[in-house]
This record gives sequence, structure tokens and C-alpha cells, in this order.
Amino acid sequence: MQDSLRQRFERLALRLAELDATLADPVVASDAKRFRELAREHAEATDLVTLYRRHGERERDLASAEALLAESAGEAEMAAMAEEEAAAARADVARIEGELQTALLPRDPDDHRDVFLEIRAGAGGDESALWAGDIARMYLRFAEQRGFKVELVSENASDLGGYKEWIGRIVGDDVYATLKFESGGHRVQRVPATETQGRIHTSACTVAVLAEADEAEEATLNPADLRIDTFRASGAGGQHVNKTDSAIRITHLPTGIVAECQDDRSQHRNKAKAMAVLLARLREKDRSARAATEAATRKSLVGTGDRSDRIRTYNFAQGRVTDHRIGLTLYRLQAVLDGDLGELVGALQAAQAAEQLAALESGGGR
Repeated sequence: MQDSLRQRFERLALRLAELDATLADPVVASDAKRFRELAREHAEATDLVTLYRRHGERERDLASAEALLAESAGEAEMAAMAEEEAAAARADVARIEGELQTALLPRDPDDHRDVFLEIRAGAGGDESALWAGDIARMYLRFAEQRGFKVELVSENASDLGGYKEWIGRIVGDDVYATLKFESGGHRVQRVPATETQGRIHTSACTVAVLAEADEAEEATLNPADLRIDTFRASGAGGQHVNKTDSAIRITHLPTGIVAECQDDRSQHRNKAKAMAVLLARLREKDRSARAATEAATRKSLVGTGDRSDRIRTYNFAQGRVTDHRIGLTLYRLQAVLDGDLGELVGALQAAQAAEQLAALESGGGR
């Protein structure tokens, strides 16, 4: 391992000791926001320092095995044992060093954030809305498997049971890090339920994953830039019809970005949710602008997150899912639609890490 890397991990070990002391301070414990931030840093530092110390242990094991091997001249059985131990230790040292290098790659500052997940039907009429419903259920099942909490923000259902639009808030550990590569166009090739002649149709929906803004960011908005409208929420009829103007629509006048919420019967809570969605969309607008600038000088392996990108195709006839950004095809379509997205998510995260490592090694890292 390079000396510079060792020095970074030694500094991290010192920082971990500082965090241990800081988190034990009652004053810090009384500040919930600061305590959460420090606890998150502590958890990340603990994982890295533990891995670094394991690397040191295996380095010492390797040195001992090599010393034993040098002393075992003429003792075939002892030499064989020493060589086997040296080979295992050498492999562990290389593997752990690779993990440590990957762990030191710059993290997206939004990775720990909760998200707003927006799904919209695209071209394809009723079939596109049905597909948007299937994609929404896929993410709901995935969230359940990961222990994430999902809160409905708004939905616009189609007559056949799908969605013209579905927006939800997903809360949990590193939700944005897990879902950020899902933004884009999701294309389906299948025989629609509305097709009478058995012909395969192609339709699509778009997915946007927006990192939730901090509450403090709301203070940066100029009230004069906002138009807030109230209206009566649509309902399924009967007792569920909202008889008051509790639904909220907020328009950011400088950009024309609009957010609305009608899920709750409380106008106050709907306004808070709509404001949170608006802030997330404004943050995403800035993020997309920065990504476009970076993409002009460096092609990104997993895309810029542009919602117009066709990122994935779900082919029912062949039972396959293909992610076009990394060329990965899985022949387990139903499992994926049932929420088993782990392999796709892991592959996309690994692809990003590999790209970052290549950029660093070529001198292109920042």
C-alpha cells in the first residue's frame, strides 16, 4: 500500500477516536441534527478503520508466512504449508487494498439523503400508464425489501389501473445512493392487456429520483418567486371526495417548475409536502446543469441522469431486462419486477466506482 494511503487511514483512525469522544458529549447528544451527522460519519469511519486494520493483520500474516517459508528449506511439508498461507494472505492483502481504494473514492454528498421518486407514463397511451403502475409497484416492493419507508405524495391514476403520474417520498439509509441510477426512460416490450391480436407493443415511462433538500434550503427561496394555489383534490368518490380546497400547487415563477400535493386532507401538510418536492426539483435542475457541463468534457458510464435517456428495456417475450448504460442483461424479468433490483443496483454502483478509479489513475480525478 502506498504511504499516502496509509497516512490517510491513520488520520481517519485519529478522527474516529475524536468522534467517539464527541458523540459521548451530552451537549452534542442534545442537538439531534448534529448528532445524526456525526453518527453517520462515525459509522463510515468505523467501517473503513476496521477494514484498514484487517489489511494490517493480513500484511503481518504474509510477512510471517514468507519468513517461515525462508526457514523451511529442505522441509517440503512445512514449505508447502507456508506457501499456501502466504498465497492466501497475499490474495487477501490485494483484495482489501482494492476495497480500501474504492472506499476512498469521493462520495456524492447527496448519497445519504431521502428521495422523491417520480414516475410518469410516456408514449403508449393506456399501456404506458399500466407500465408506469408496474414500475411503481416494482419500486414499492424493492423499498419494502430494503426496509425503506414510502410515503405517497400524489398520484394520477388511469382508468385501467395504472398511473399517468405517481410521486412518492422514500425514507431510509442511503436511499439516494441506492436509487440515483434509476432516473431515466424505462422501456417495455410486451403484448398489452388491451391488445386483441397478440402483437408486441413498445411503450415507456420515465423515472426521476430527486434527492430531498434540507429544510434550511426553504429559507433561501424568495416568497415573491412563489405562486401558491389551492384547489379541491380529486377523489375516488363517496366518502373519499375532498370537500375542501386542501390541495396545494406551488409554482416557482423564475423557472416555471411546479409541484403539487393533494394526498392529505390537511392543507398545511399538503403545502409542506409540495414545498419539499419543489425544493427537490430545483436542486435536481442545478444538479442536471452541473452534470451536463461535466459530460461535455468526460463521458459518464452510467449517464447524467437525464430523464430522456432510455436506460433500461424490459422484454417480456424473452424474459429479460437489459440496462443499456453498462450492457448488463438479466434473464429474470419477473424477479426484477417483484422488487429484486439488488444485482442491477450493485452493478451500476460498481460501474461508477470503476469509472472513478480509472479517472483517478489517469490523473483525471479531482
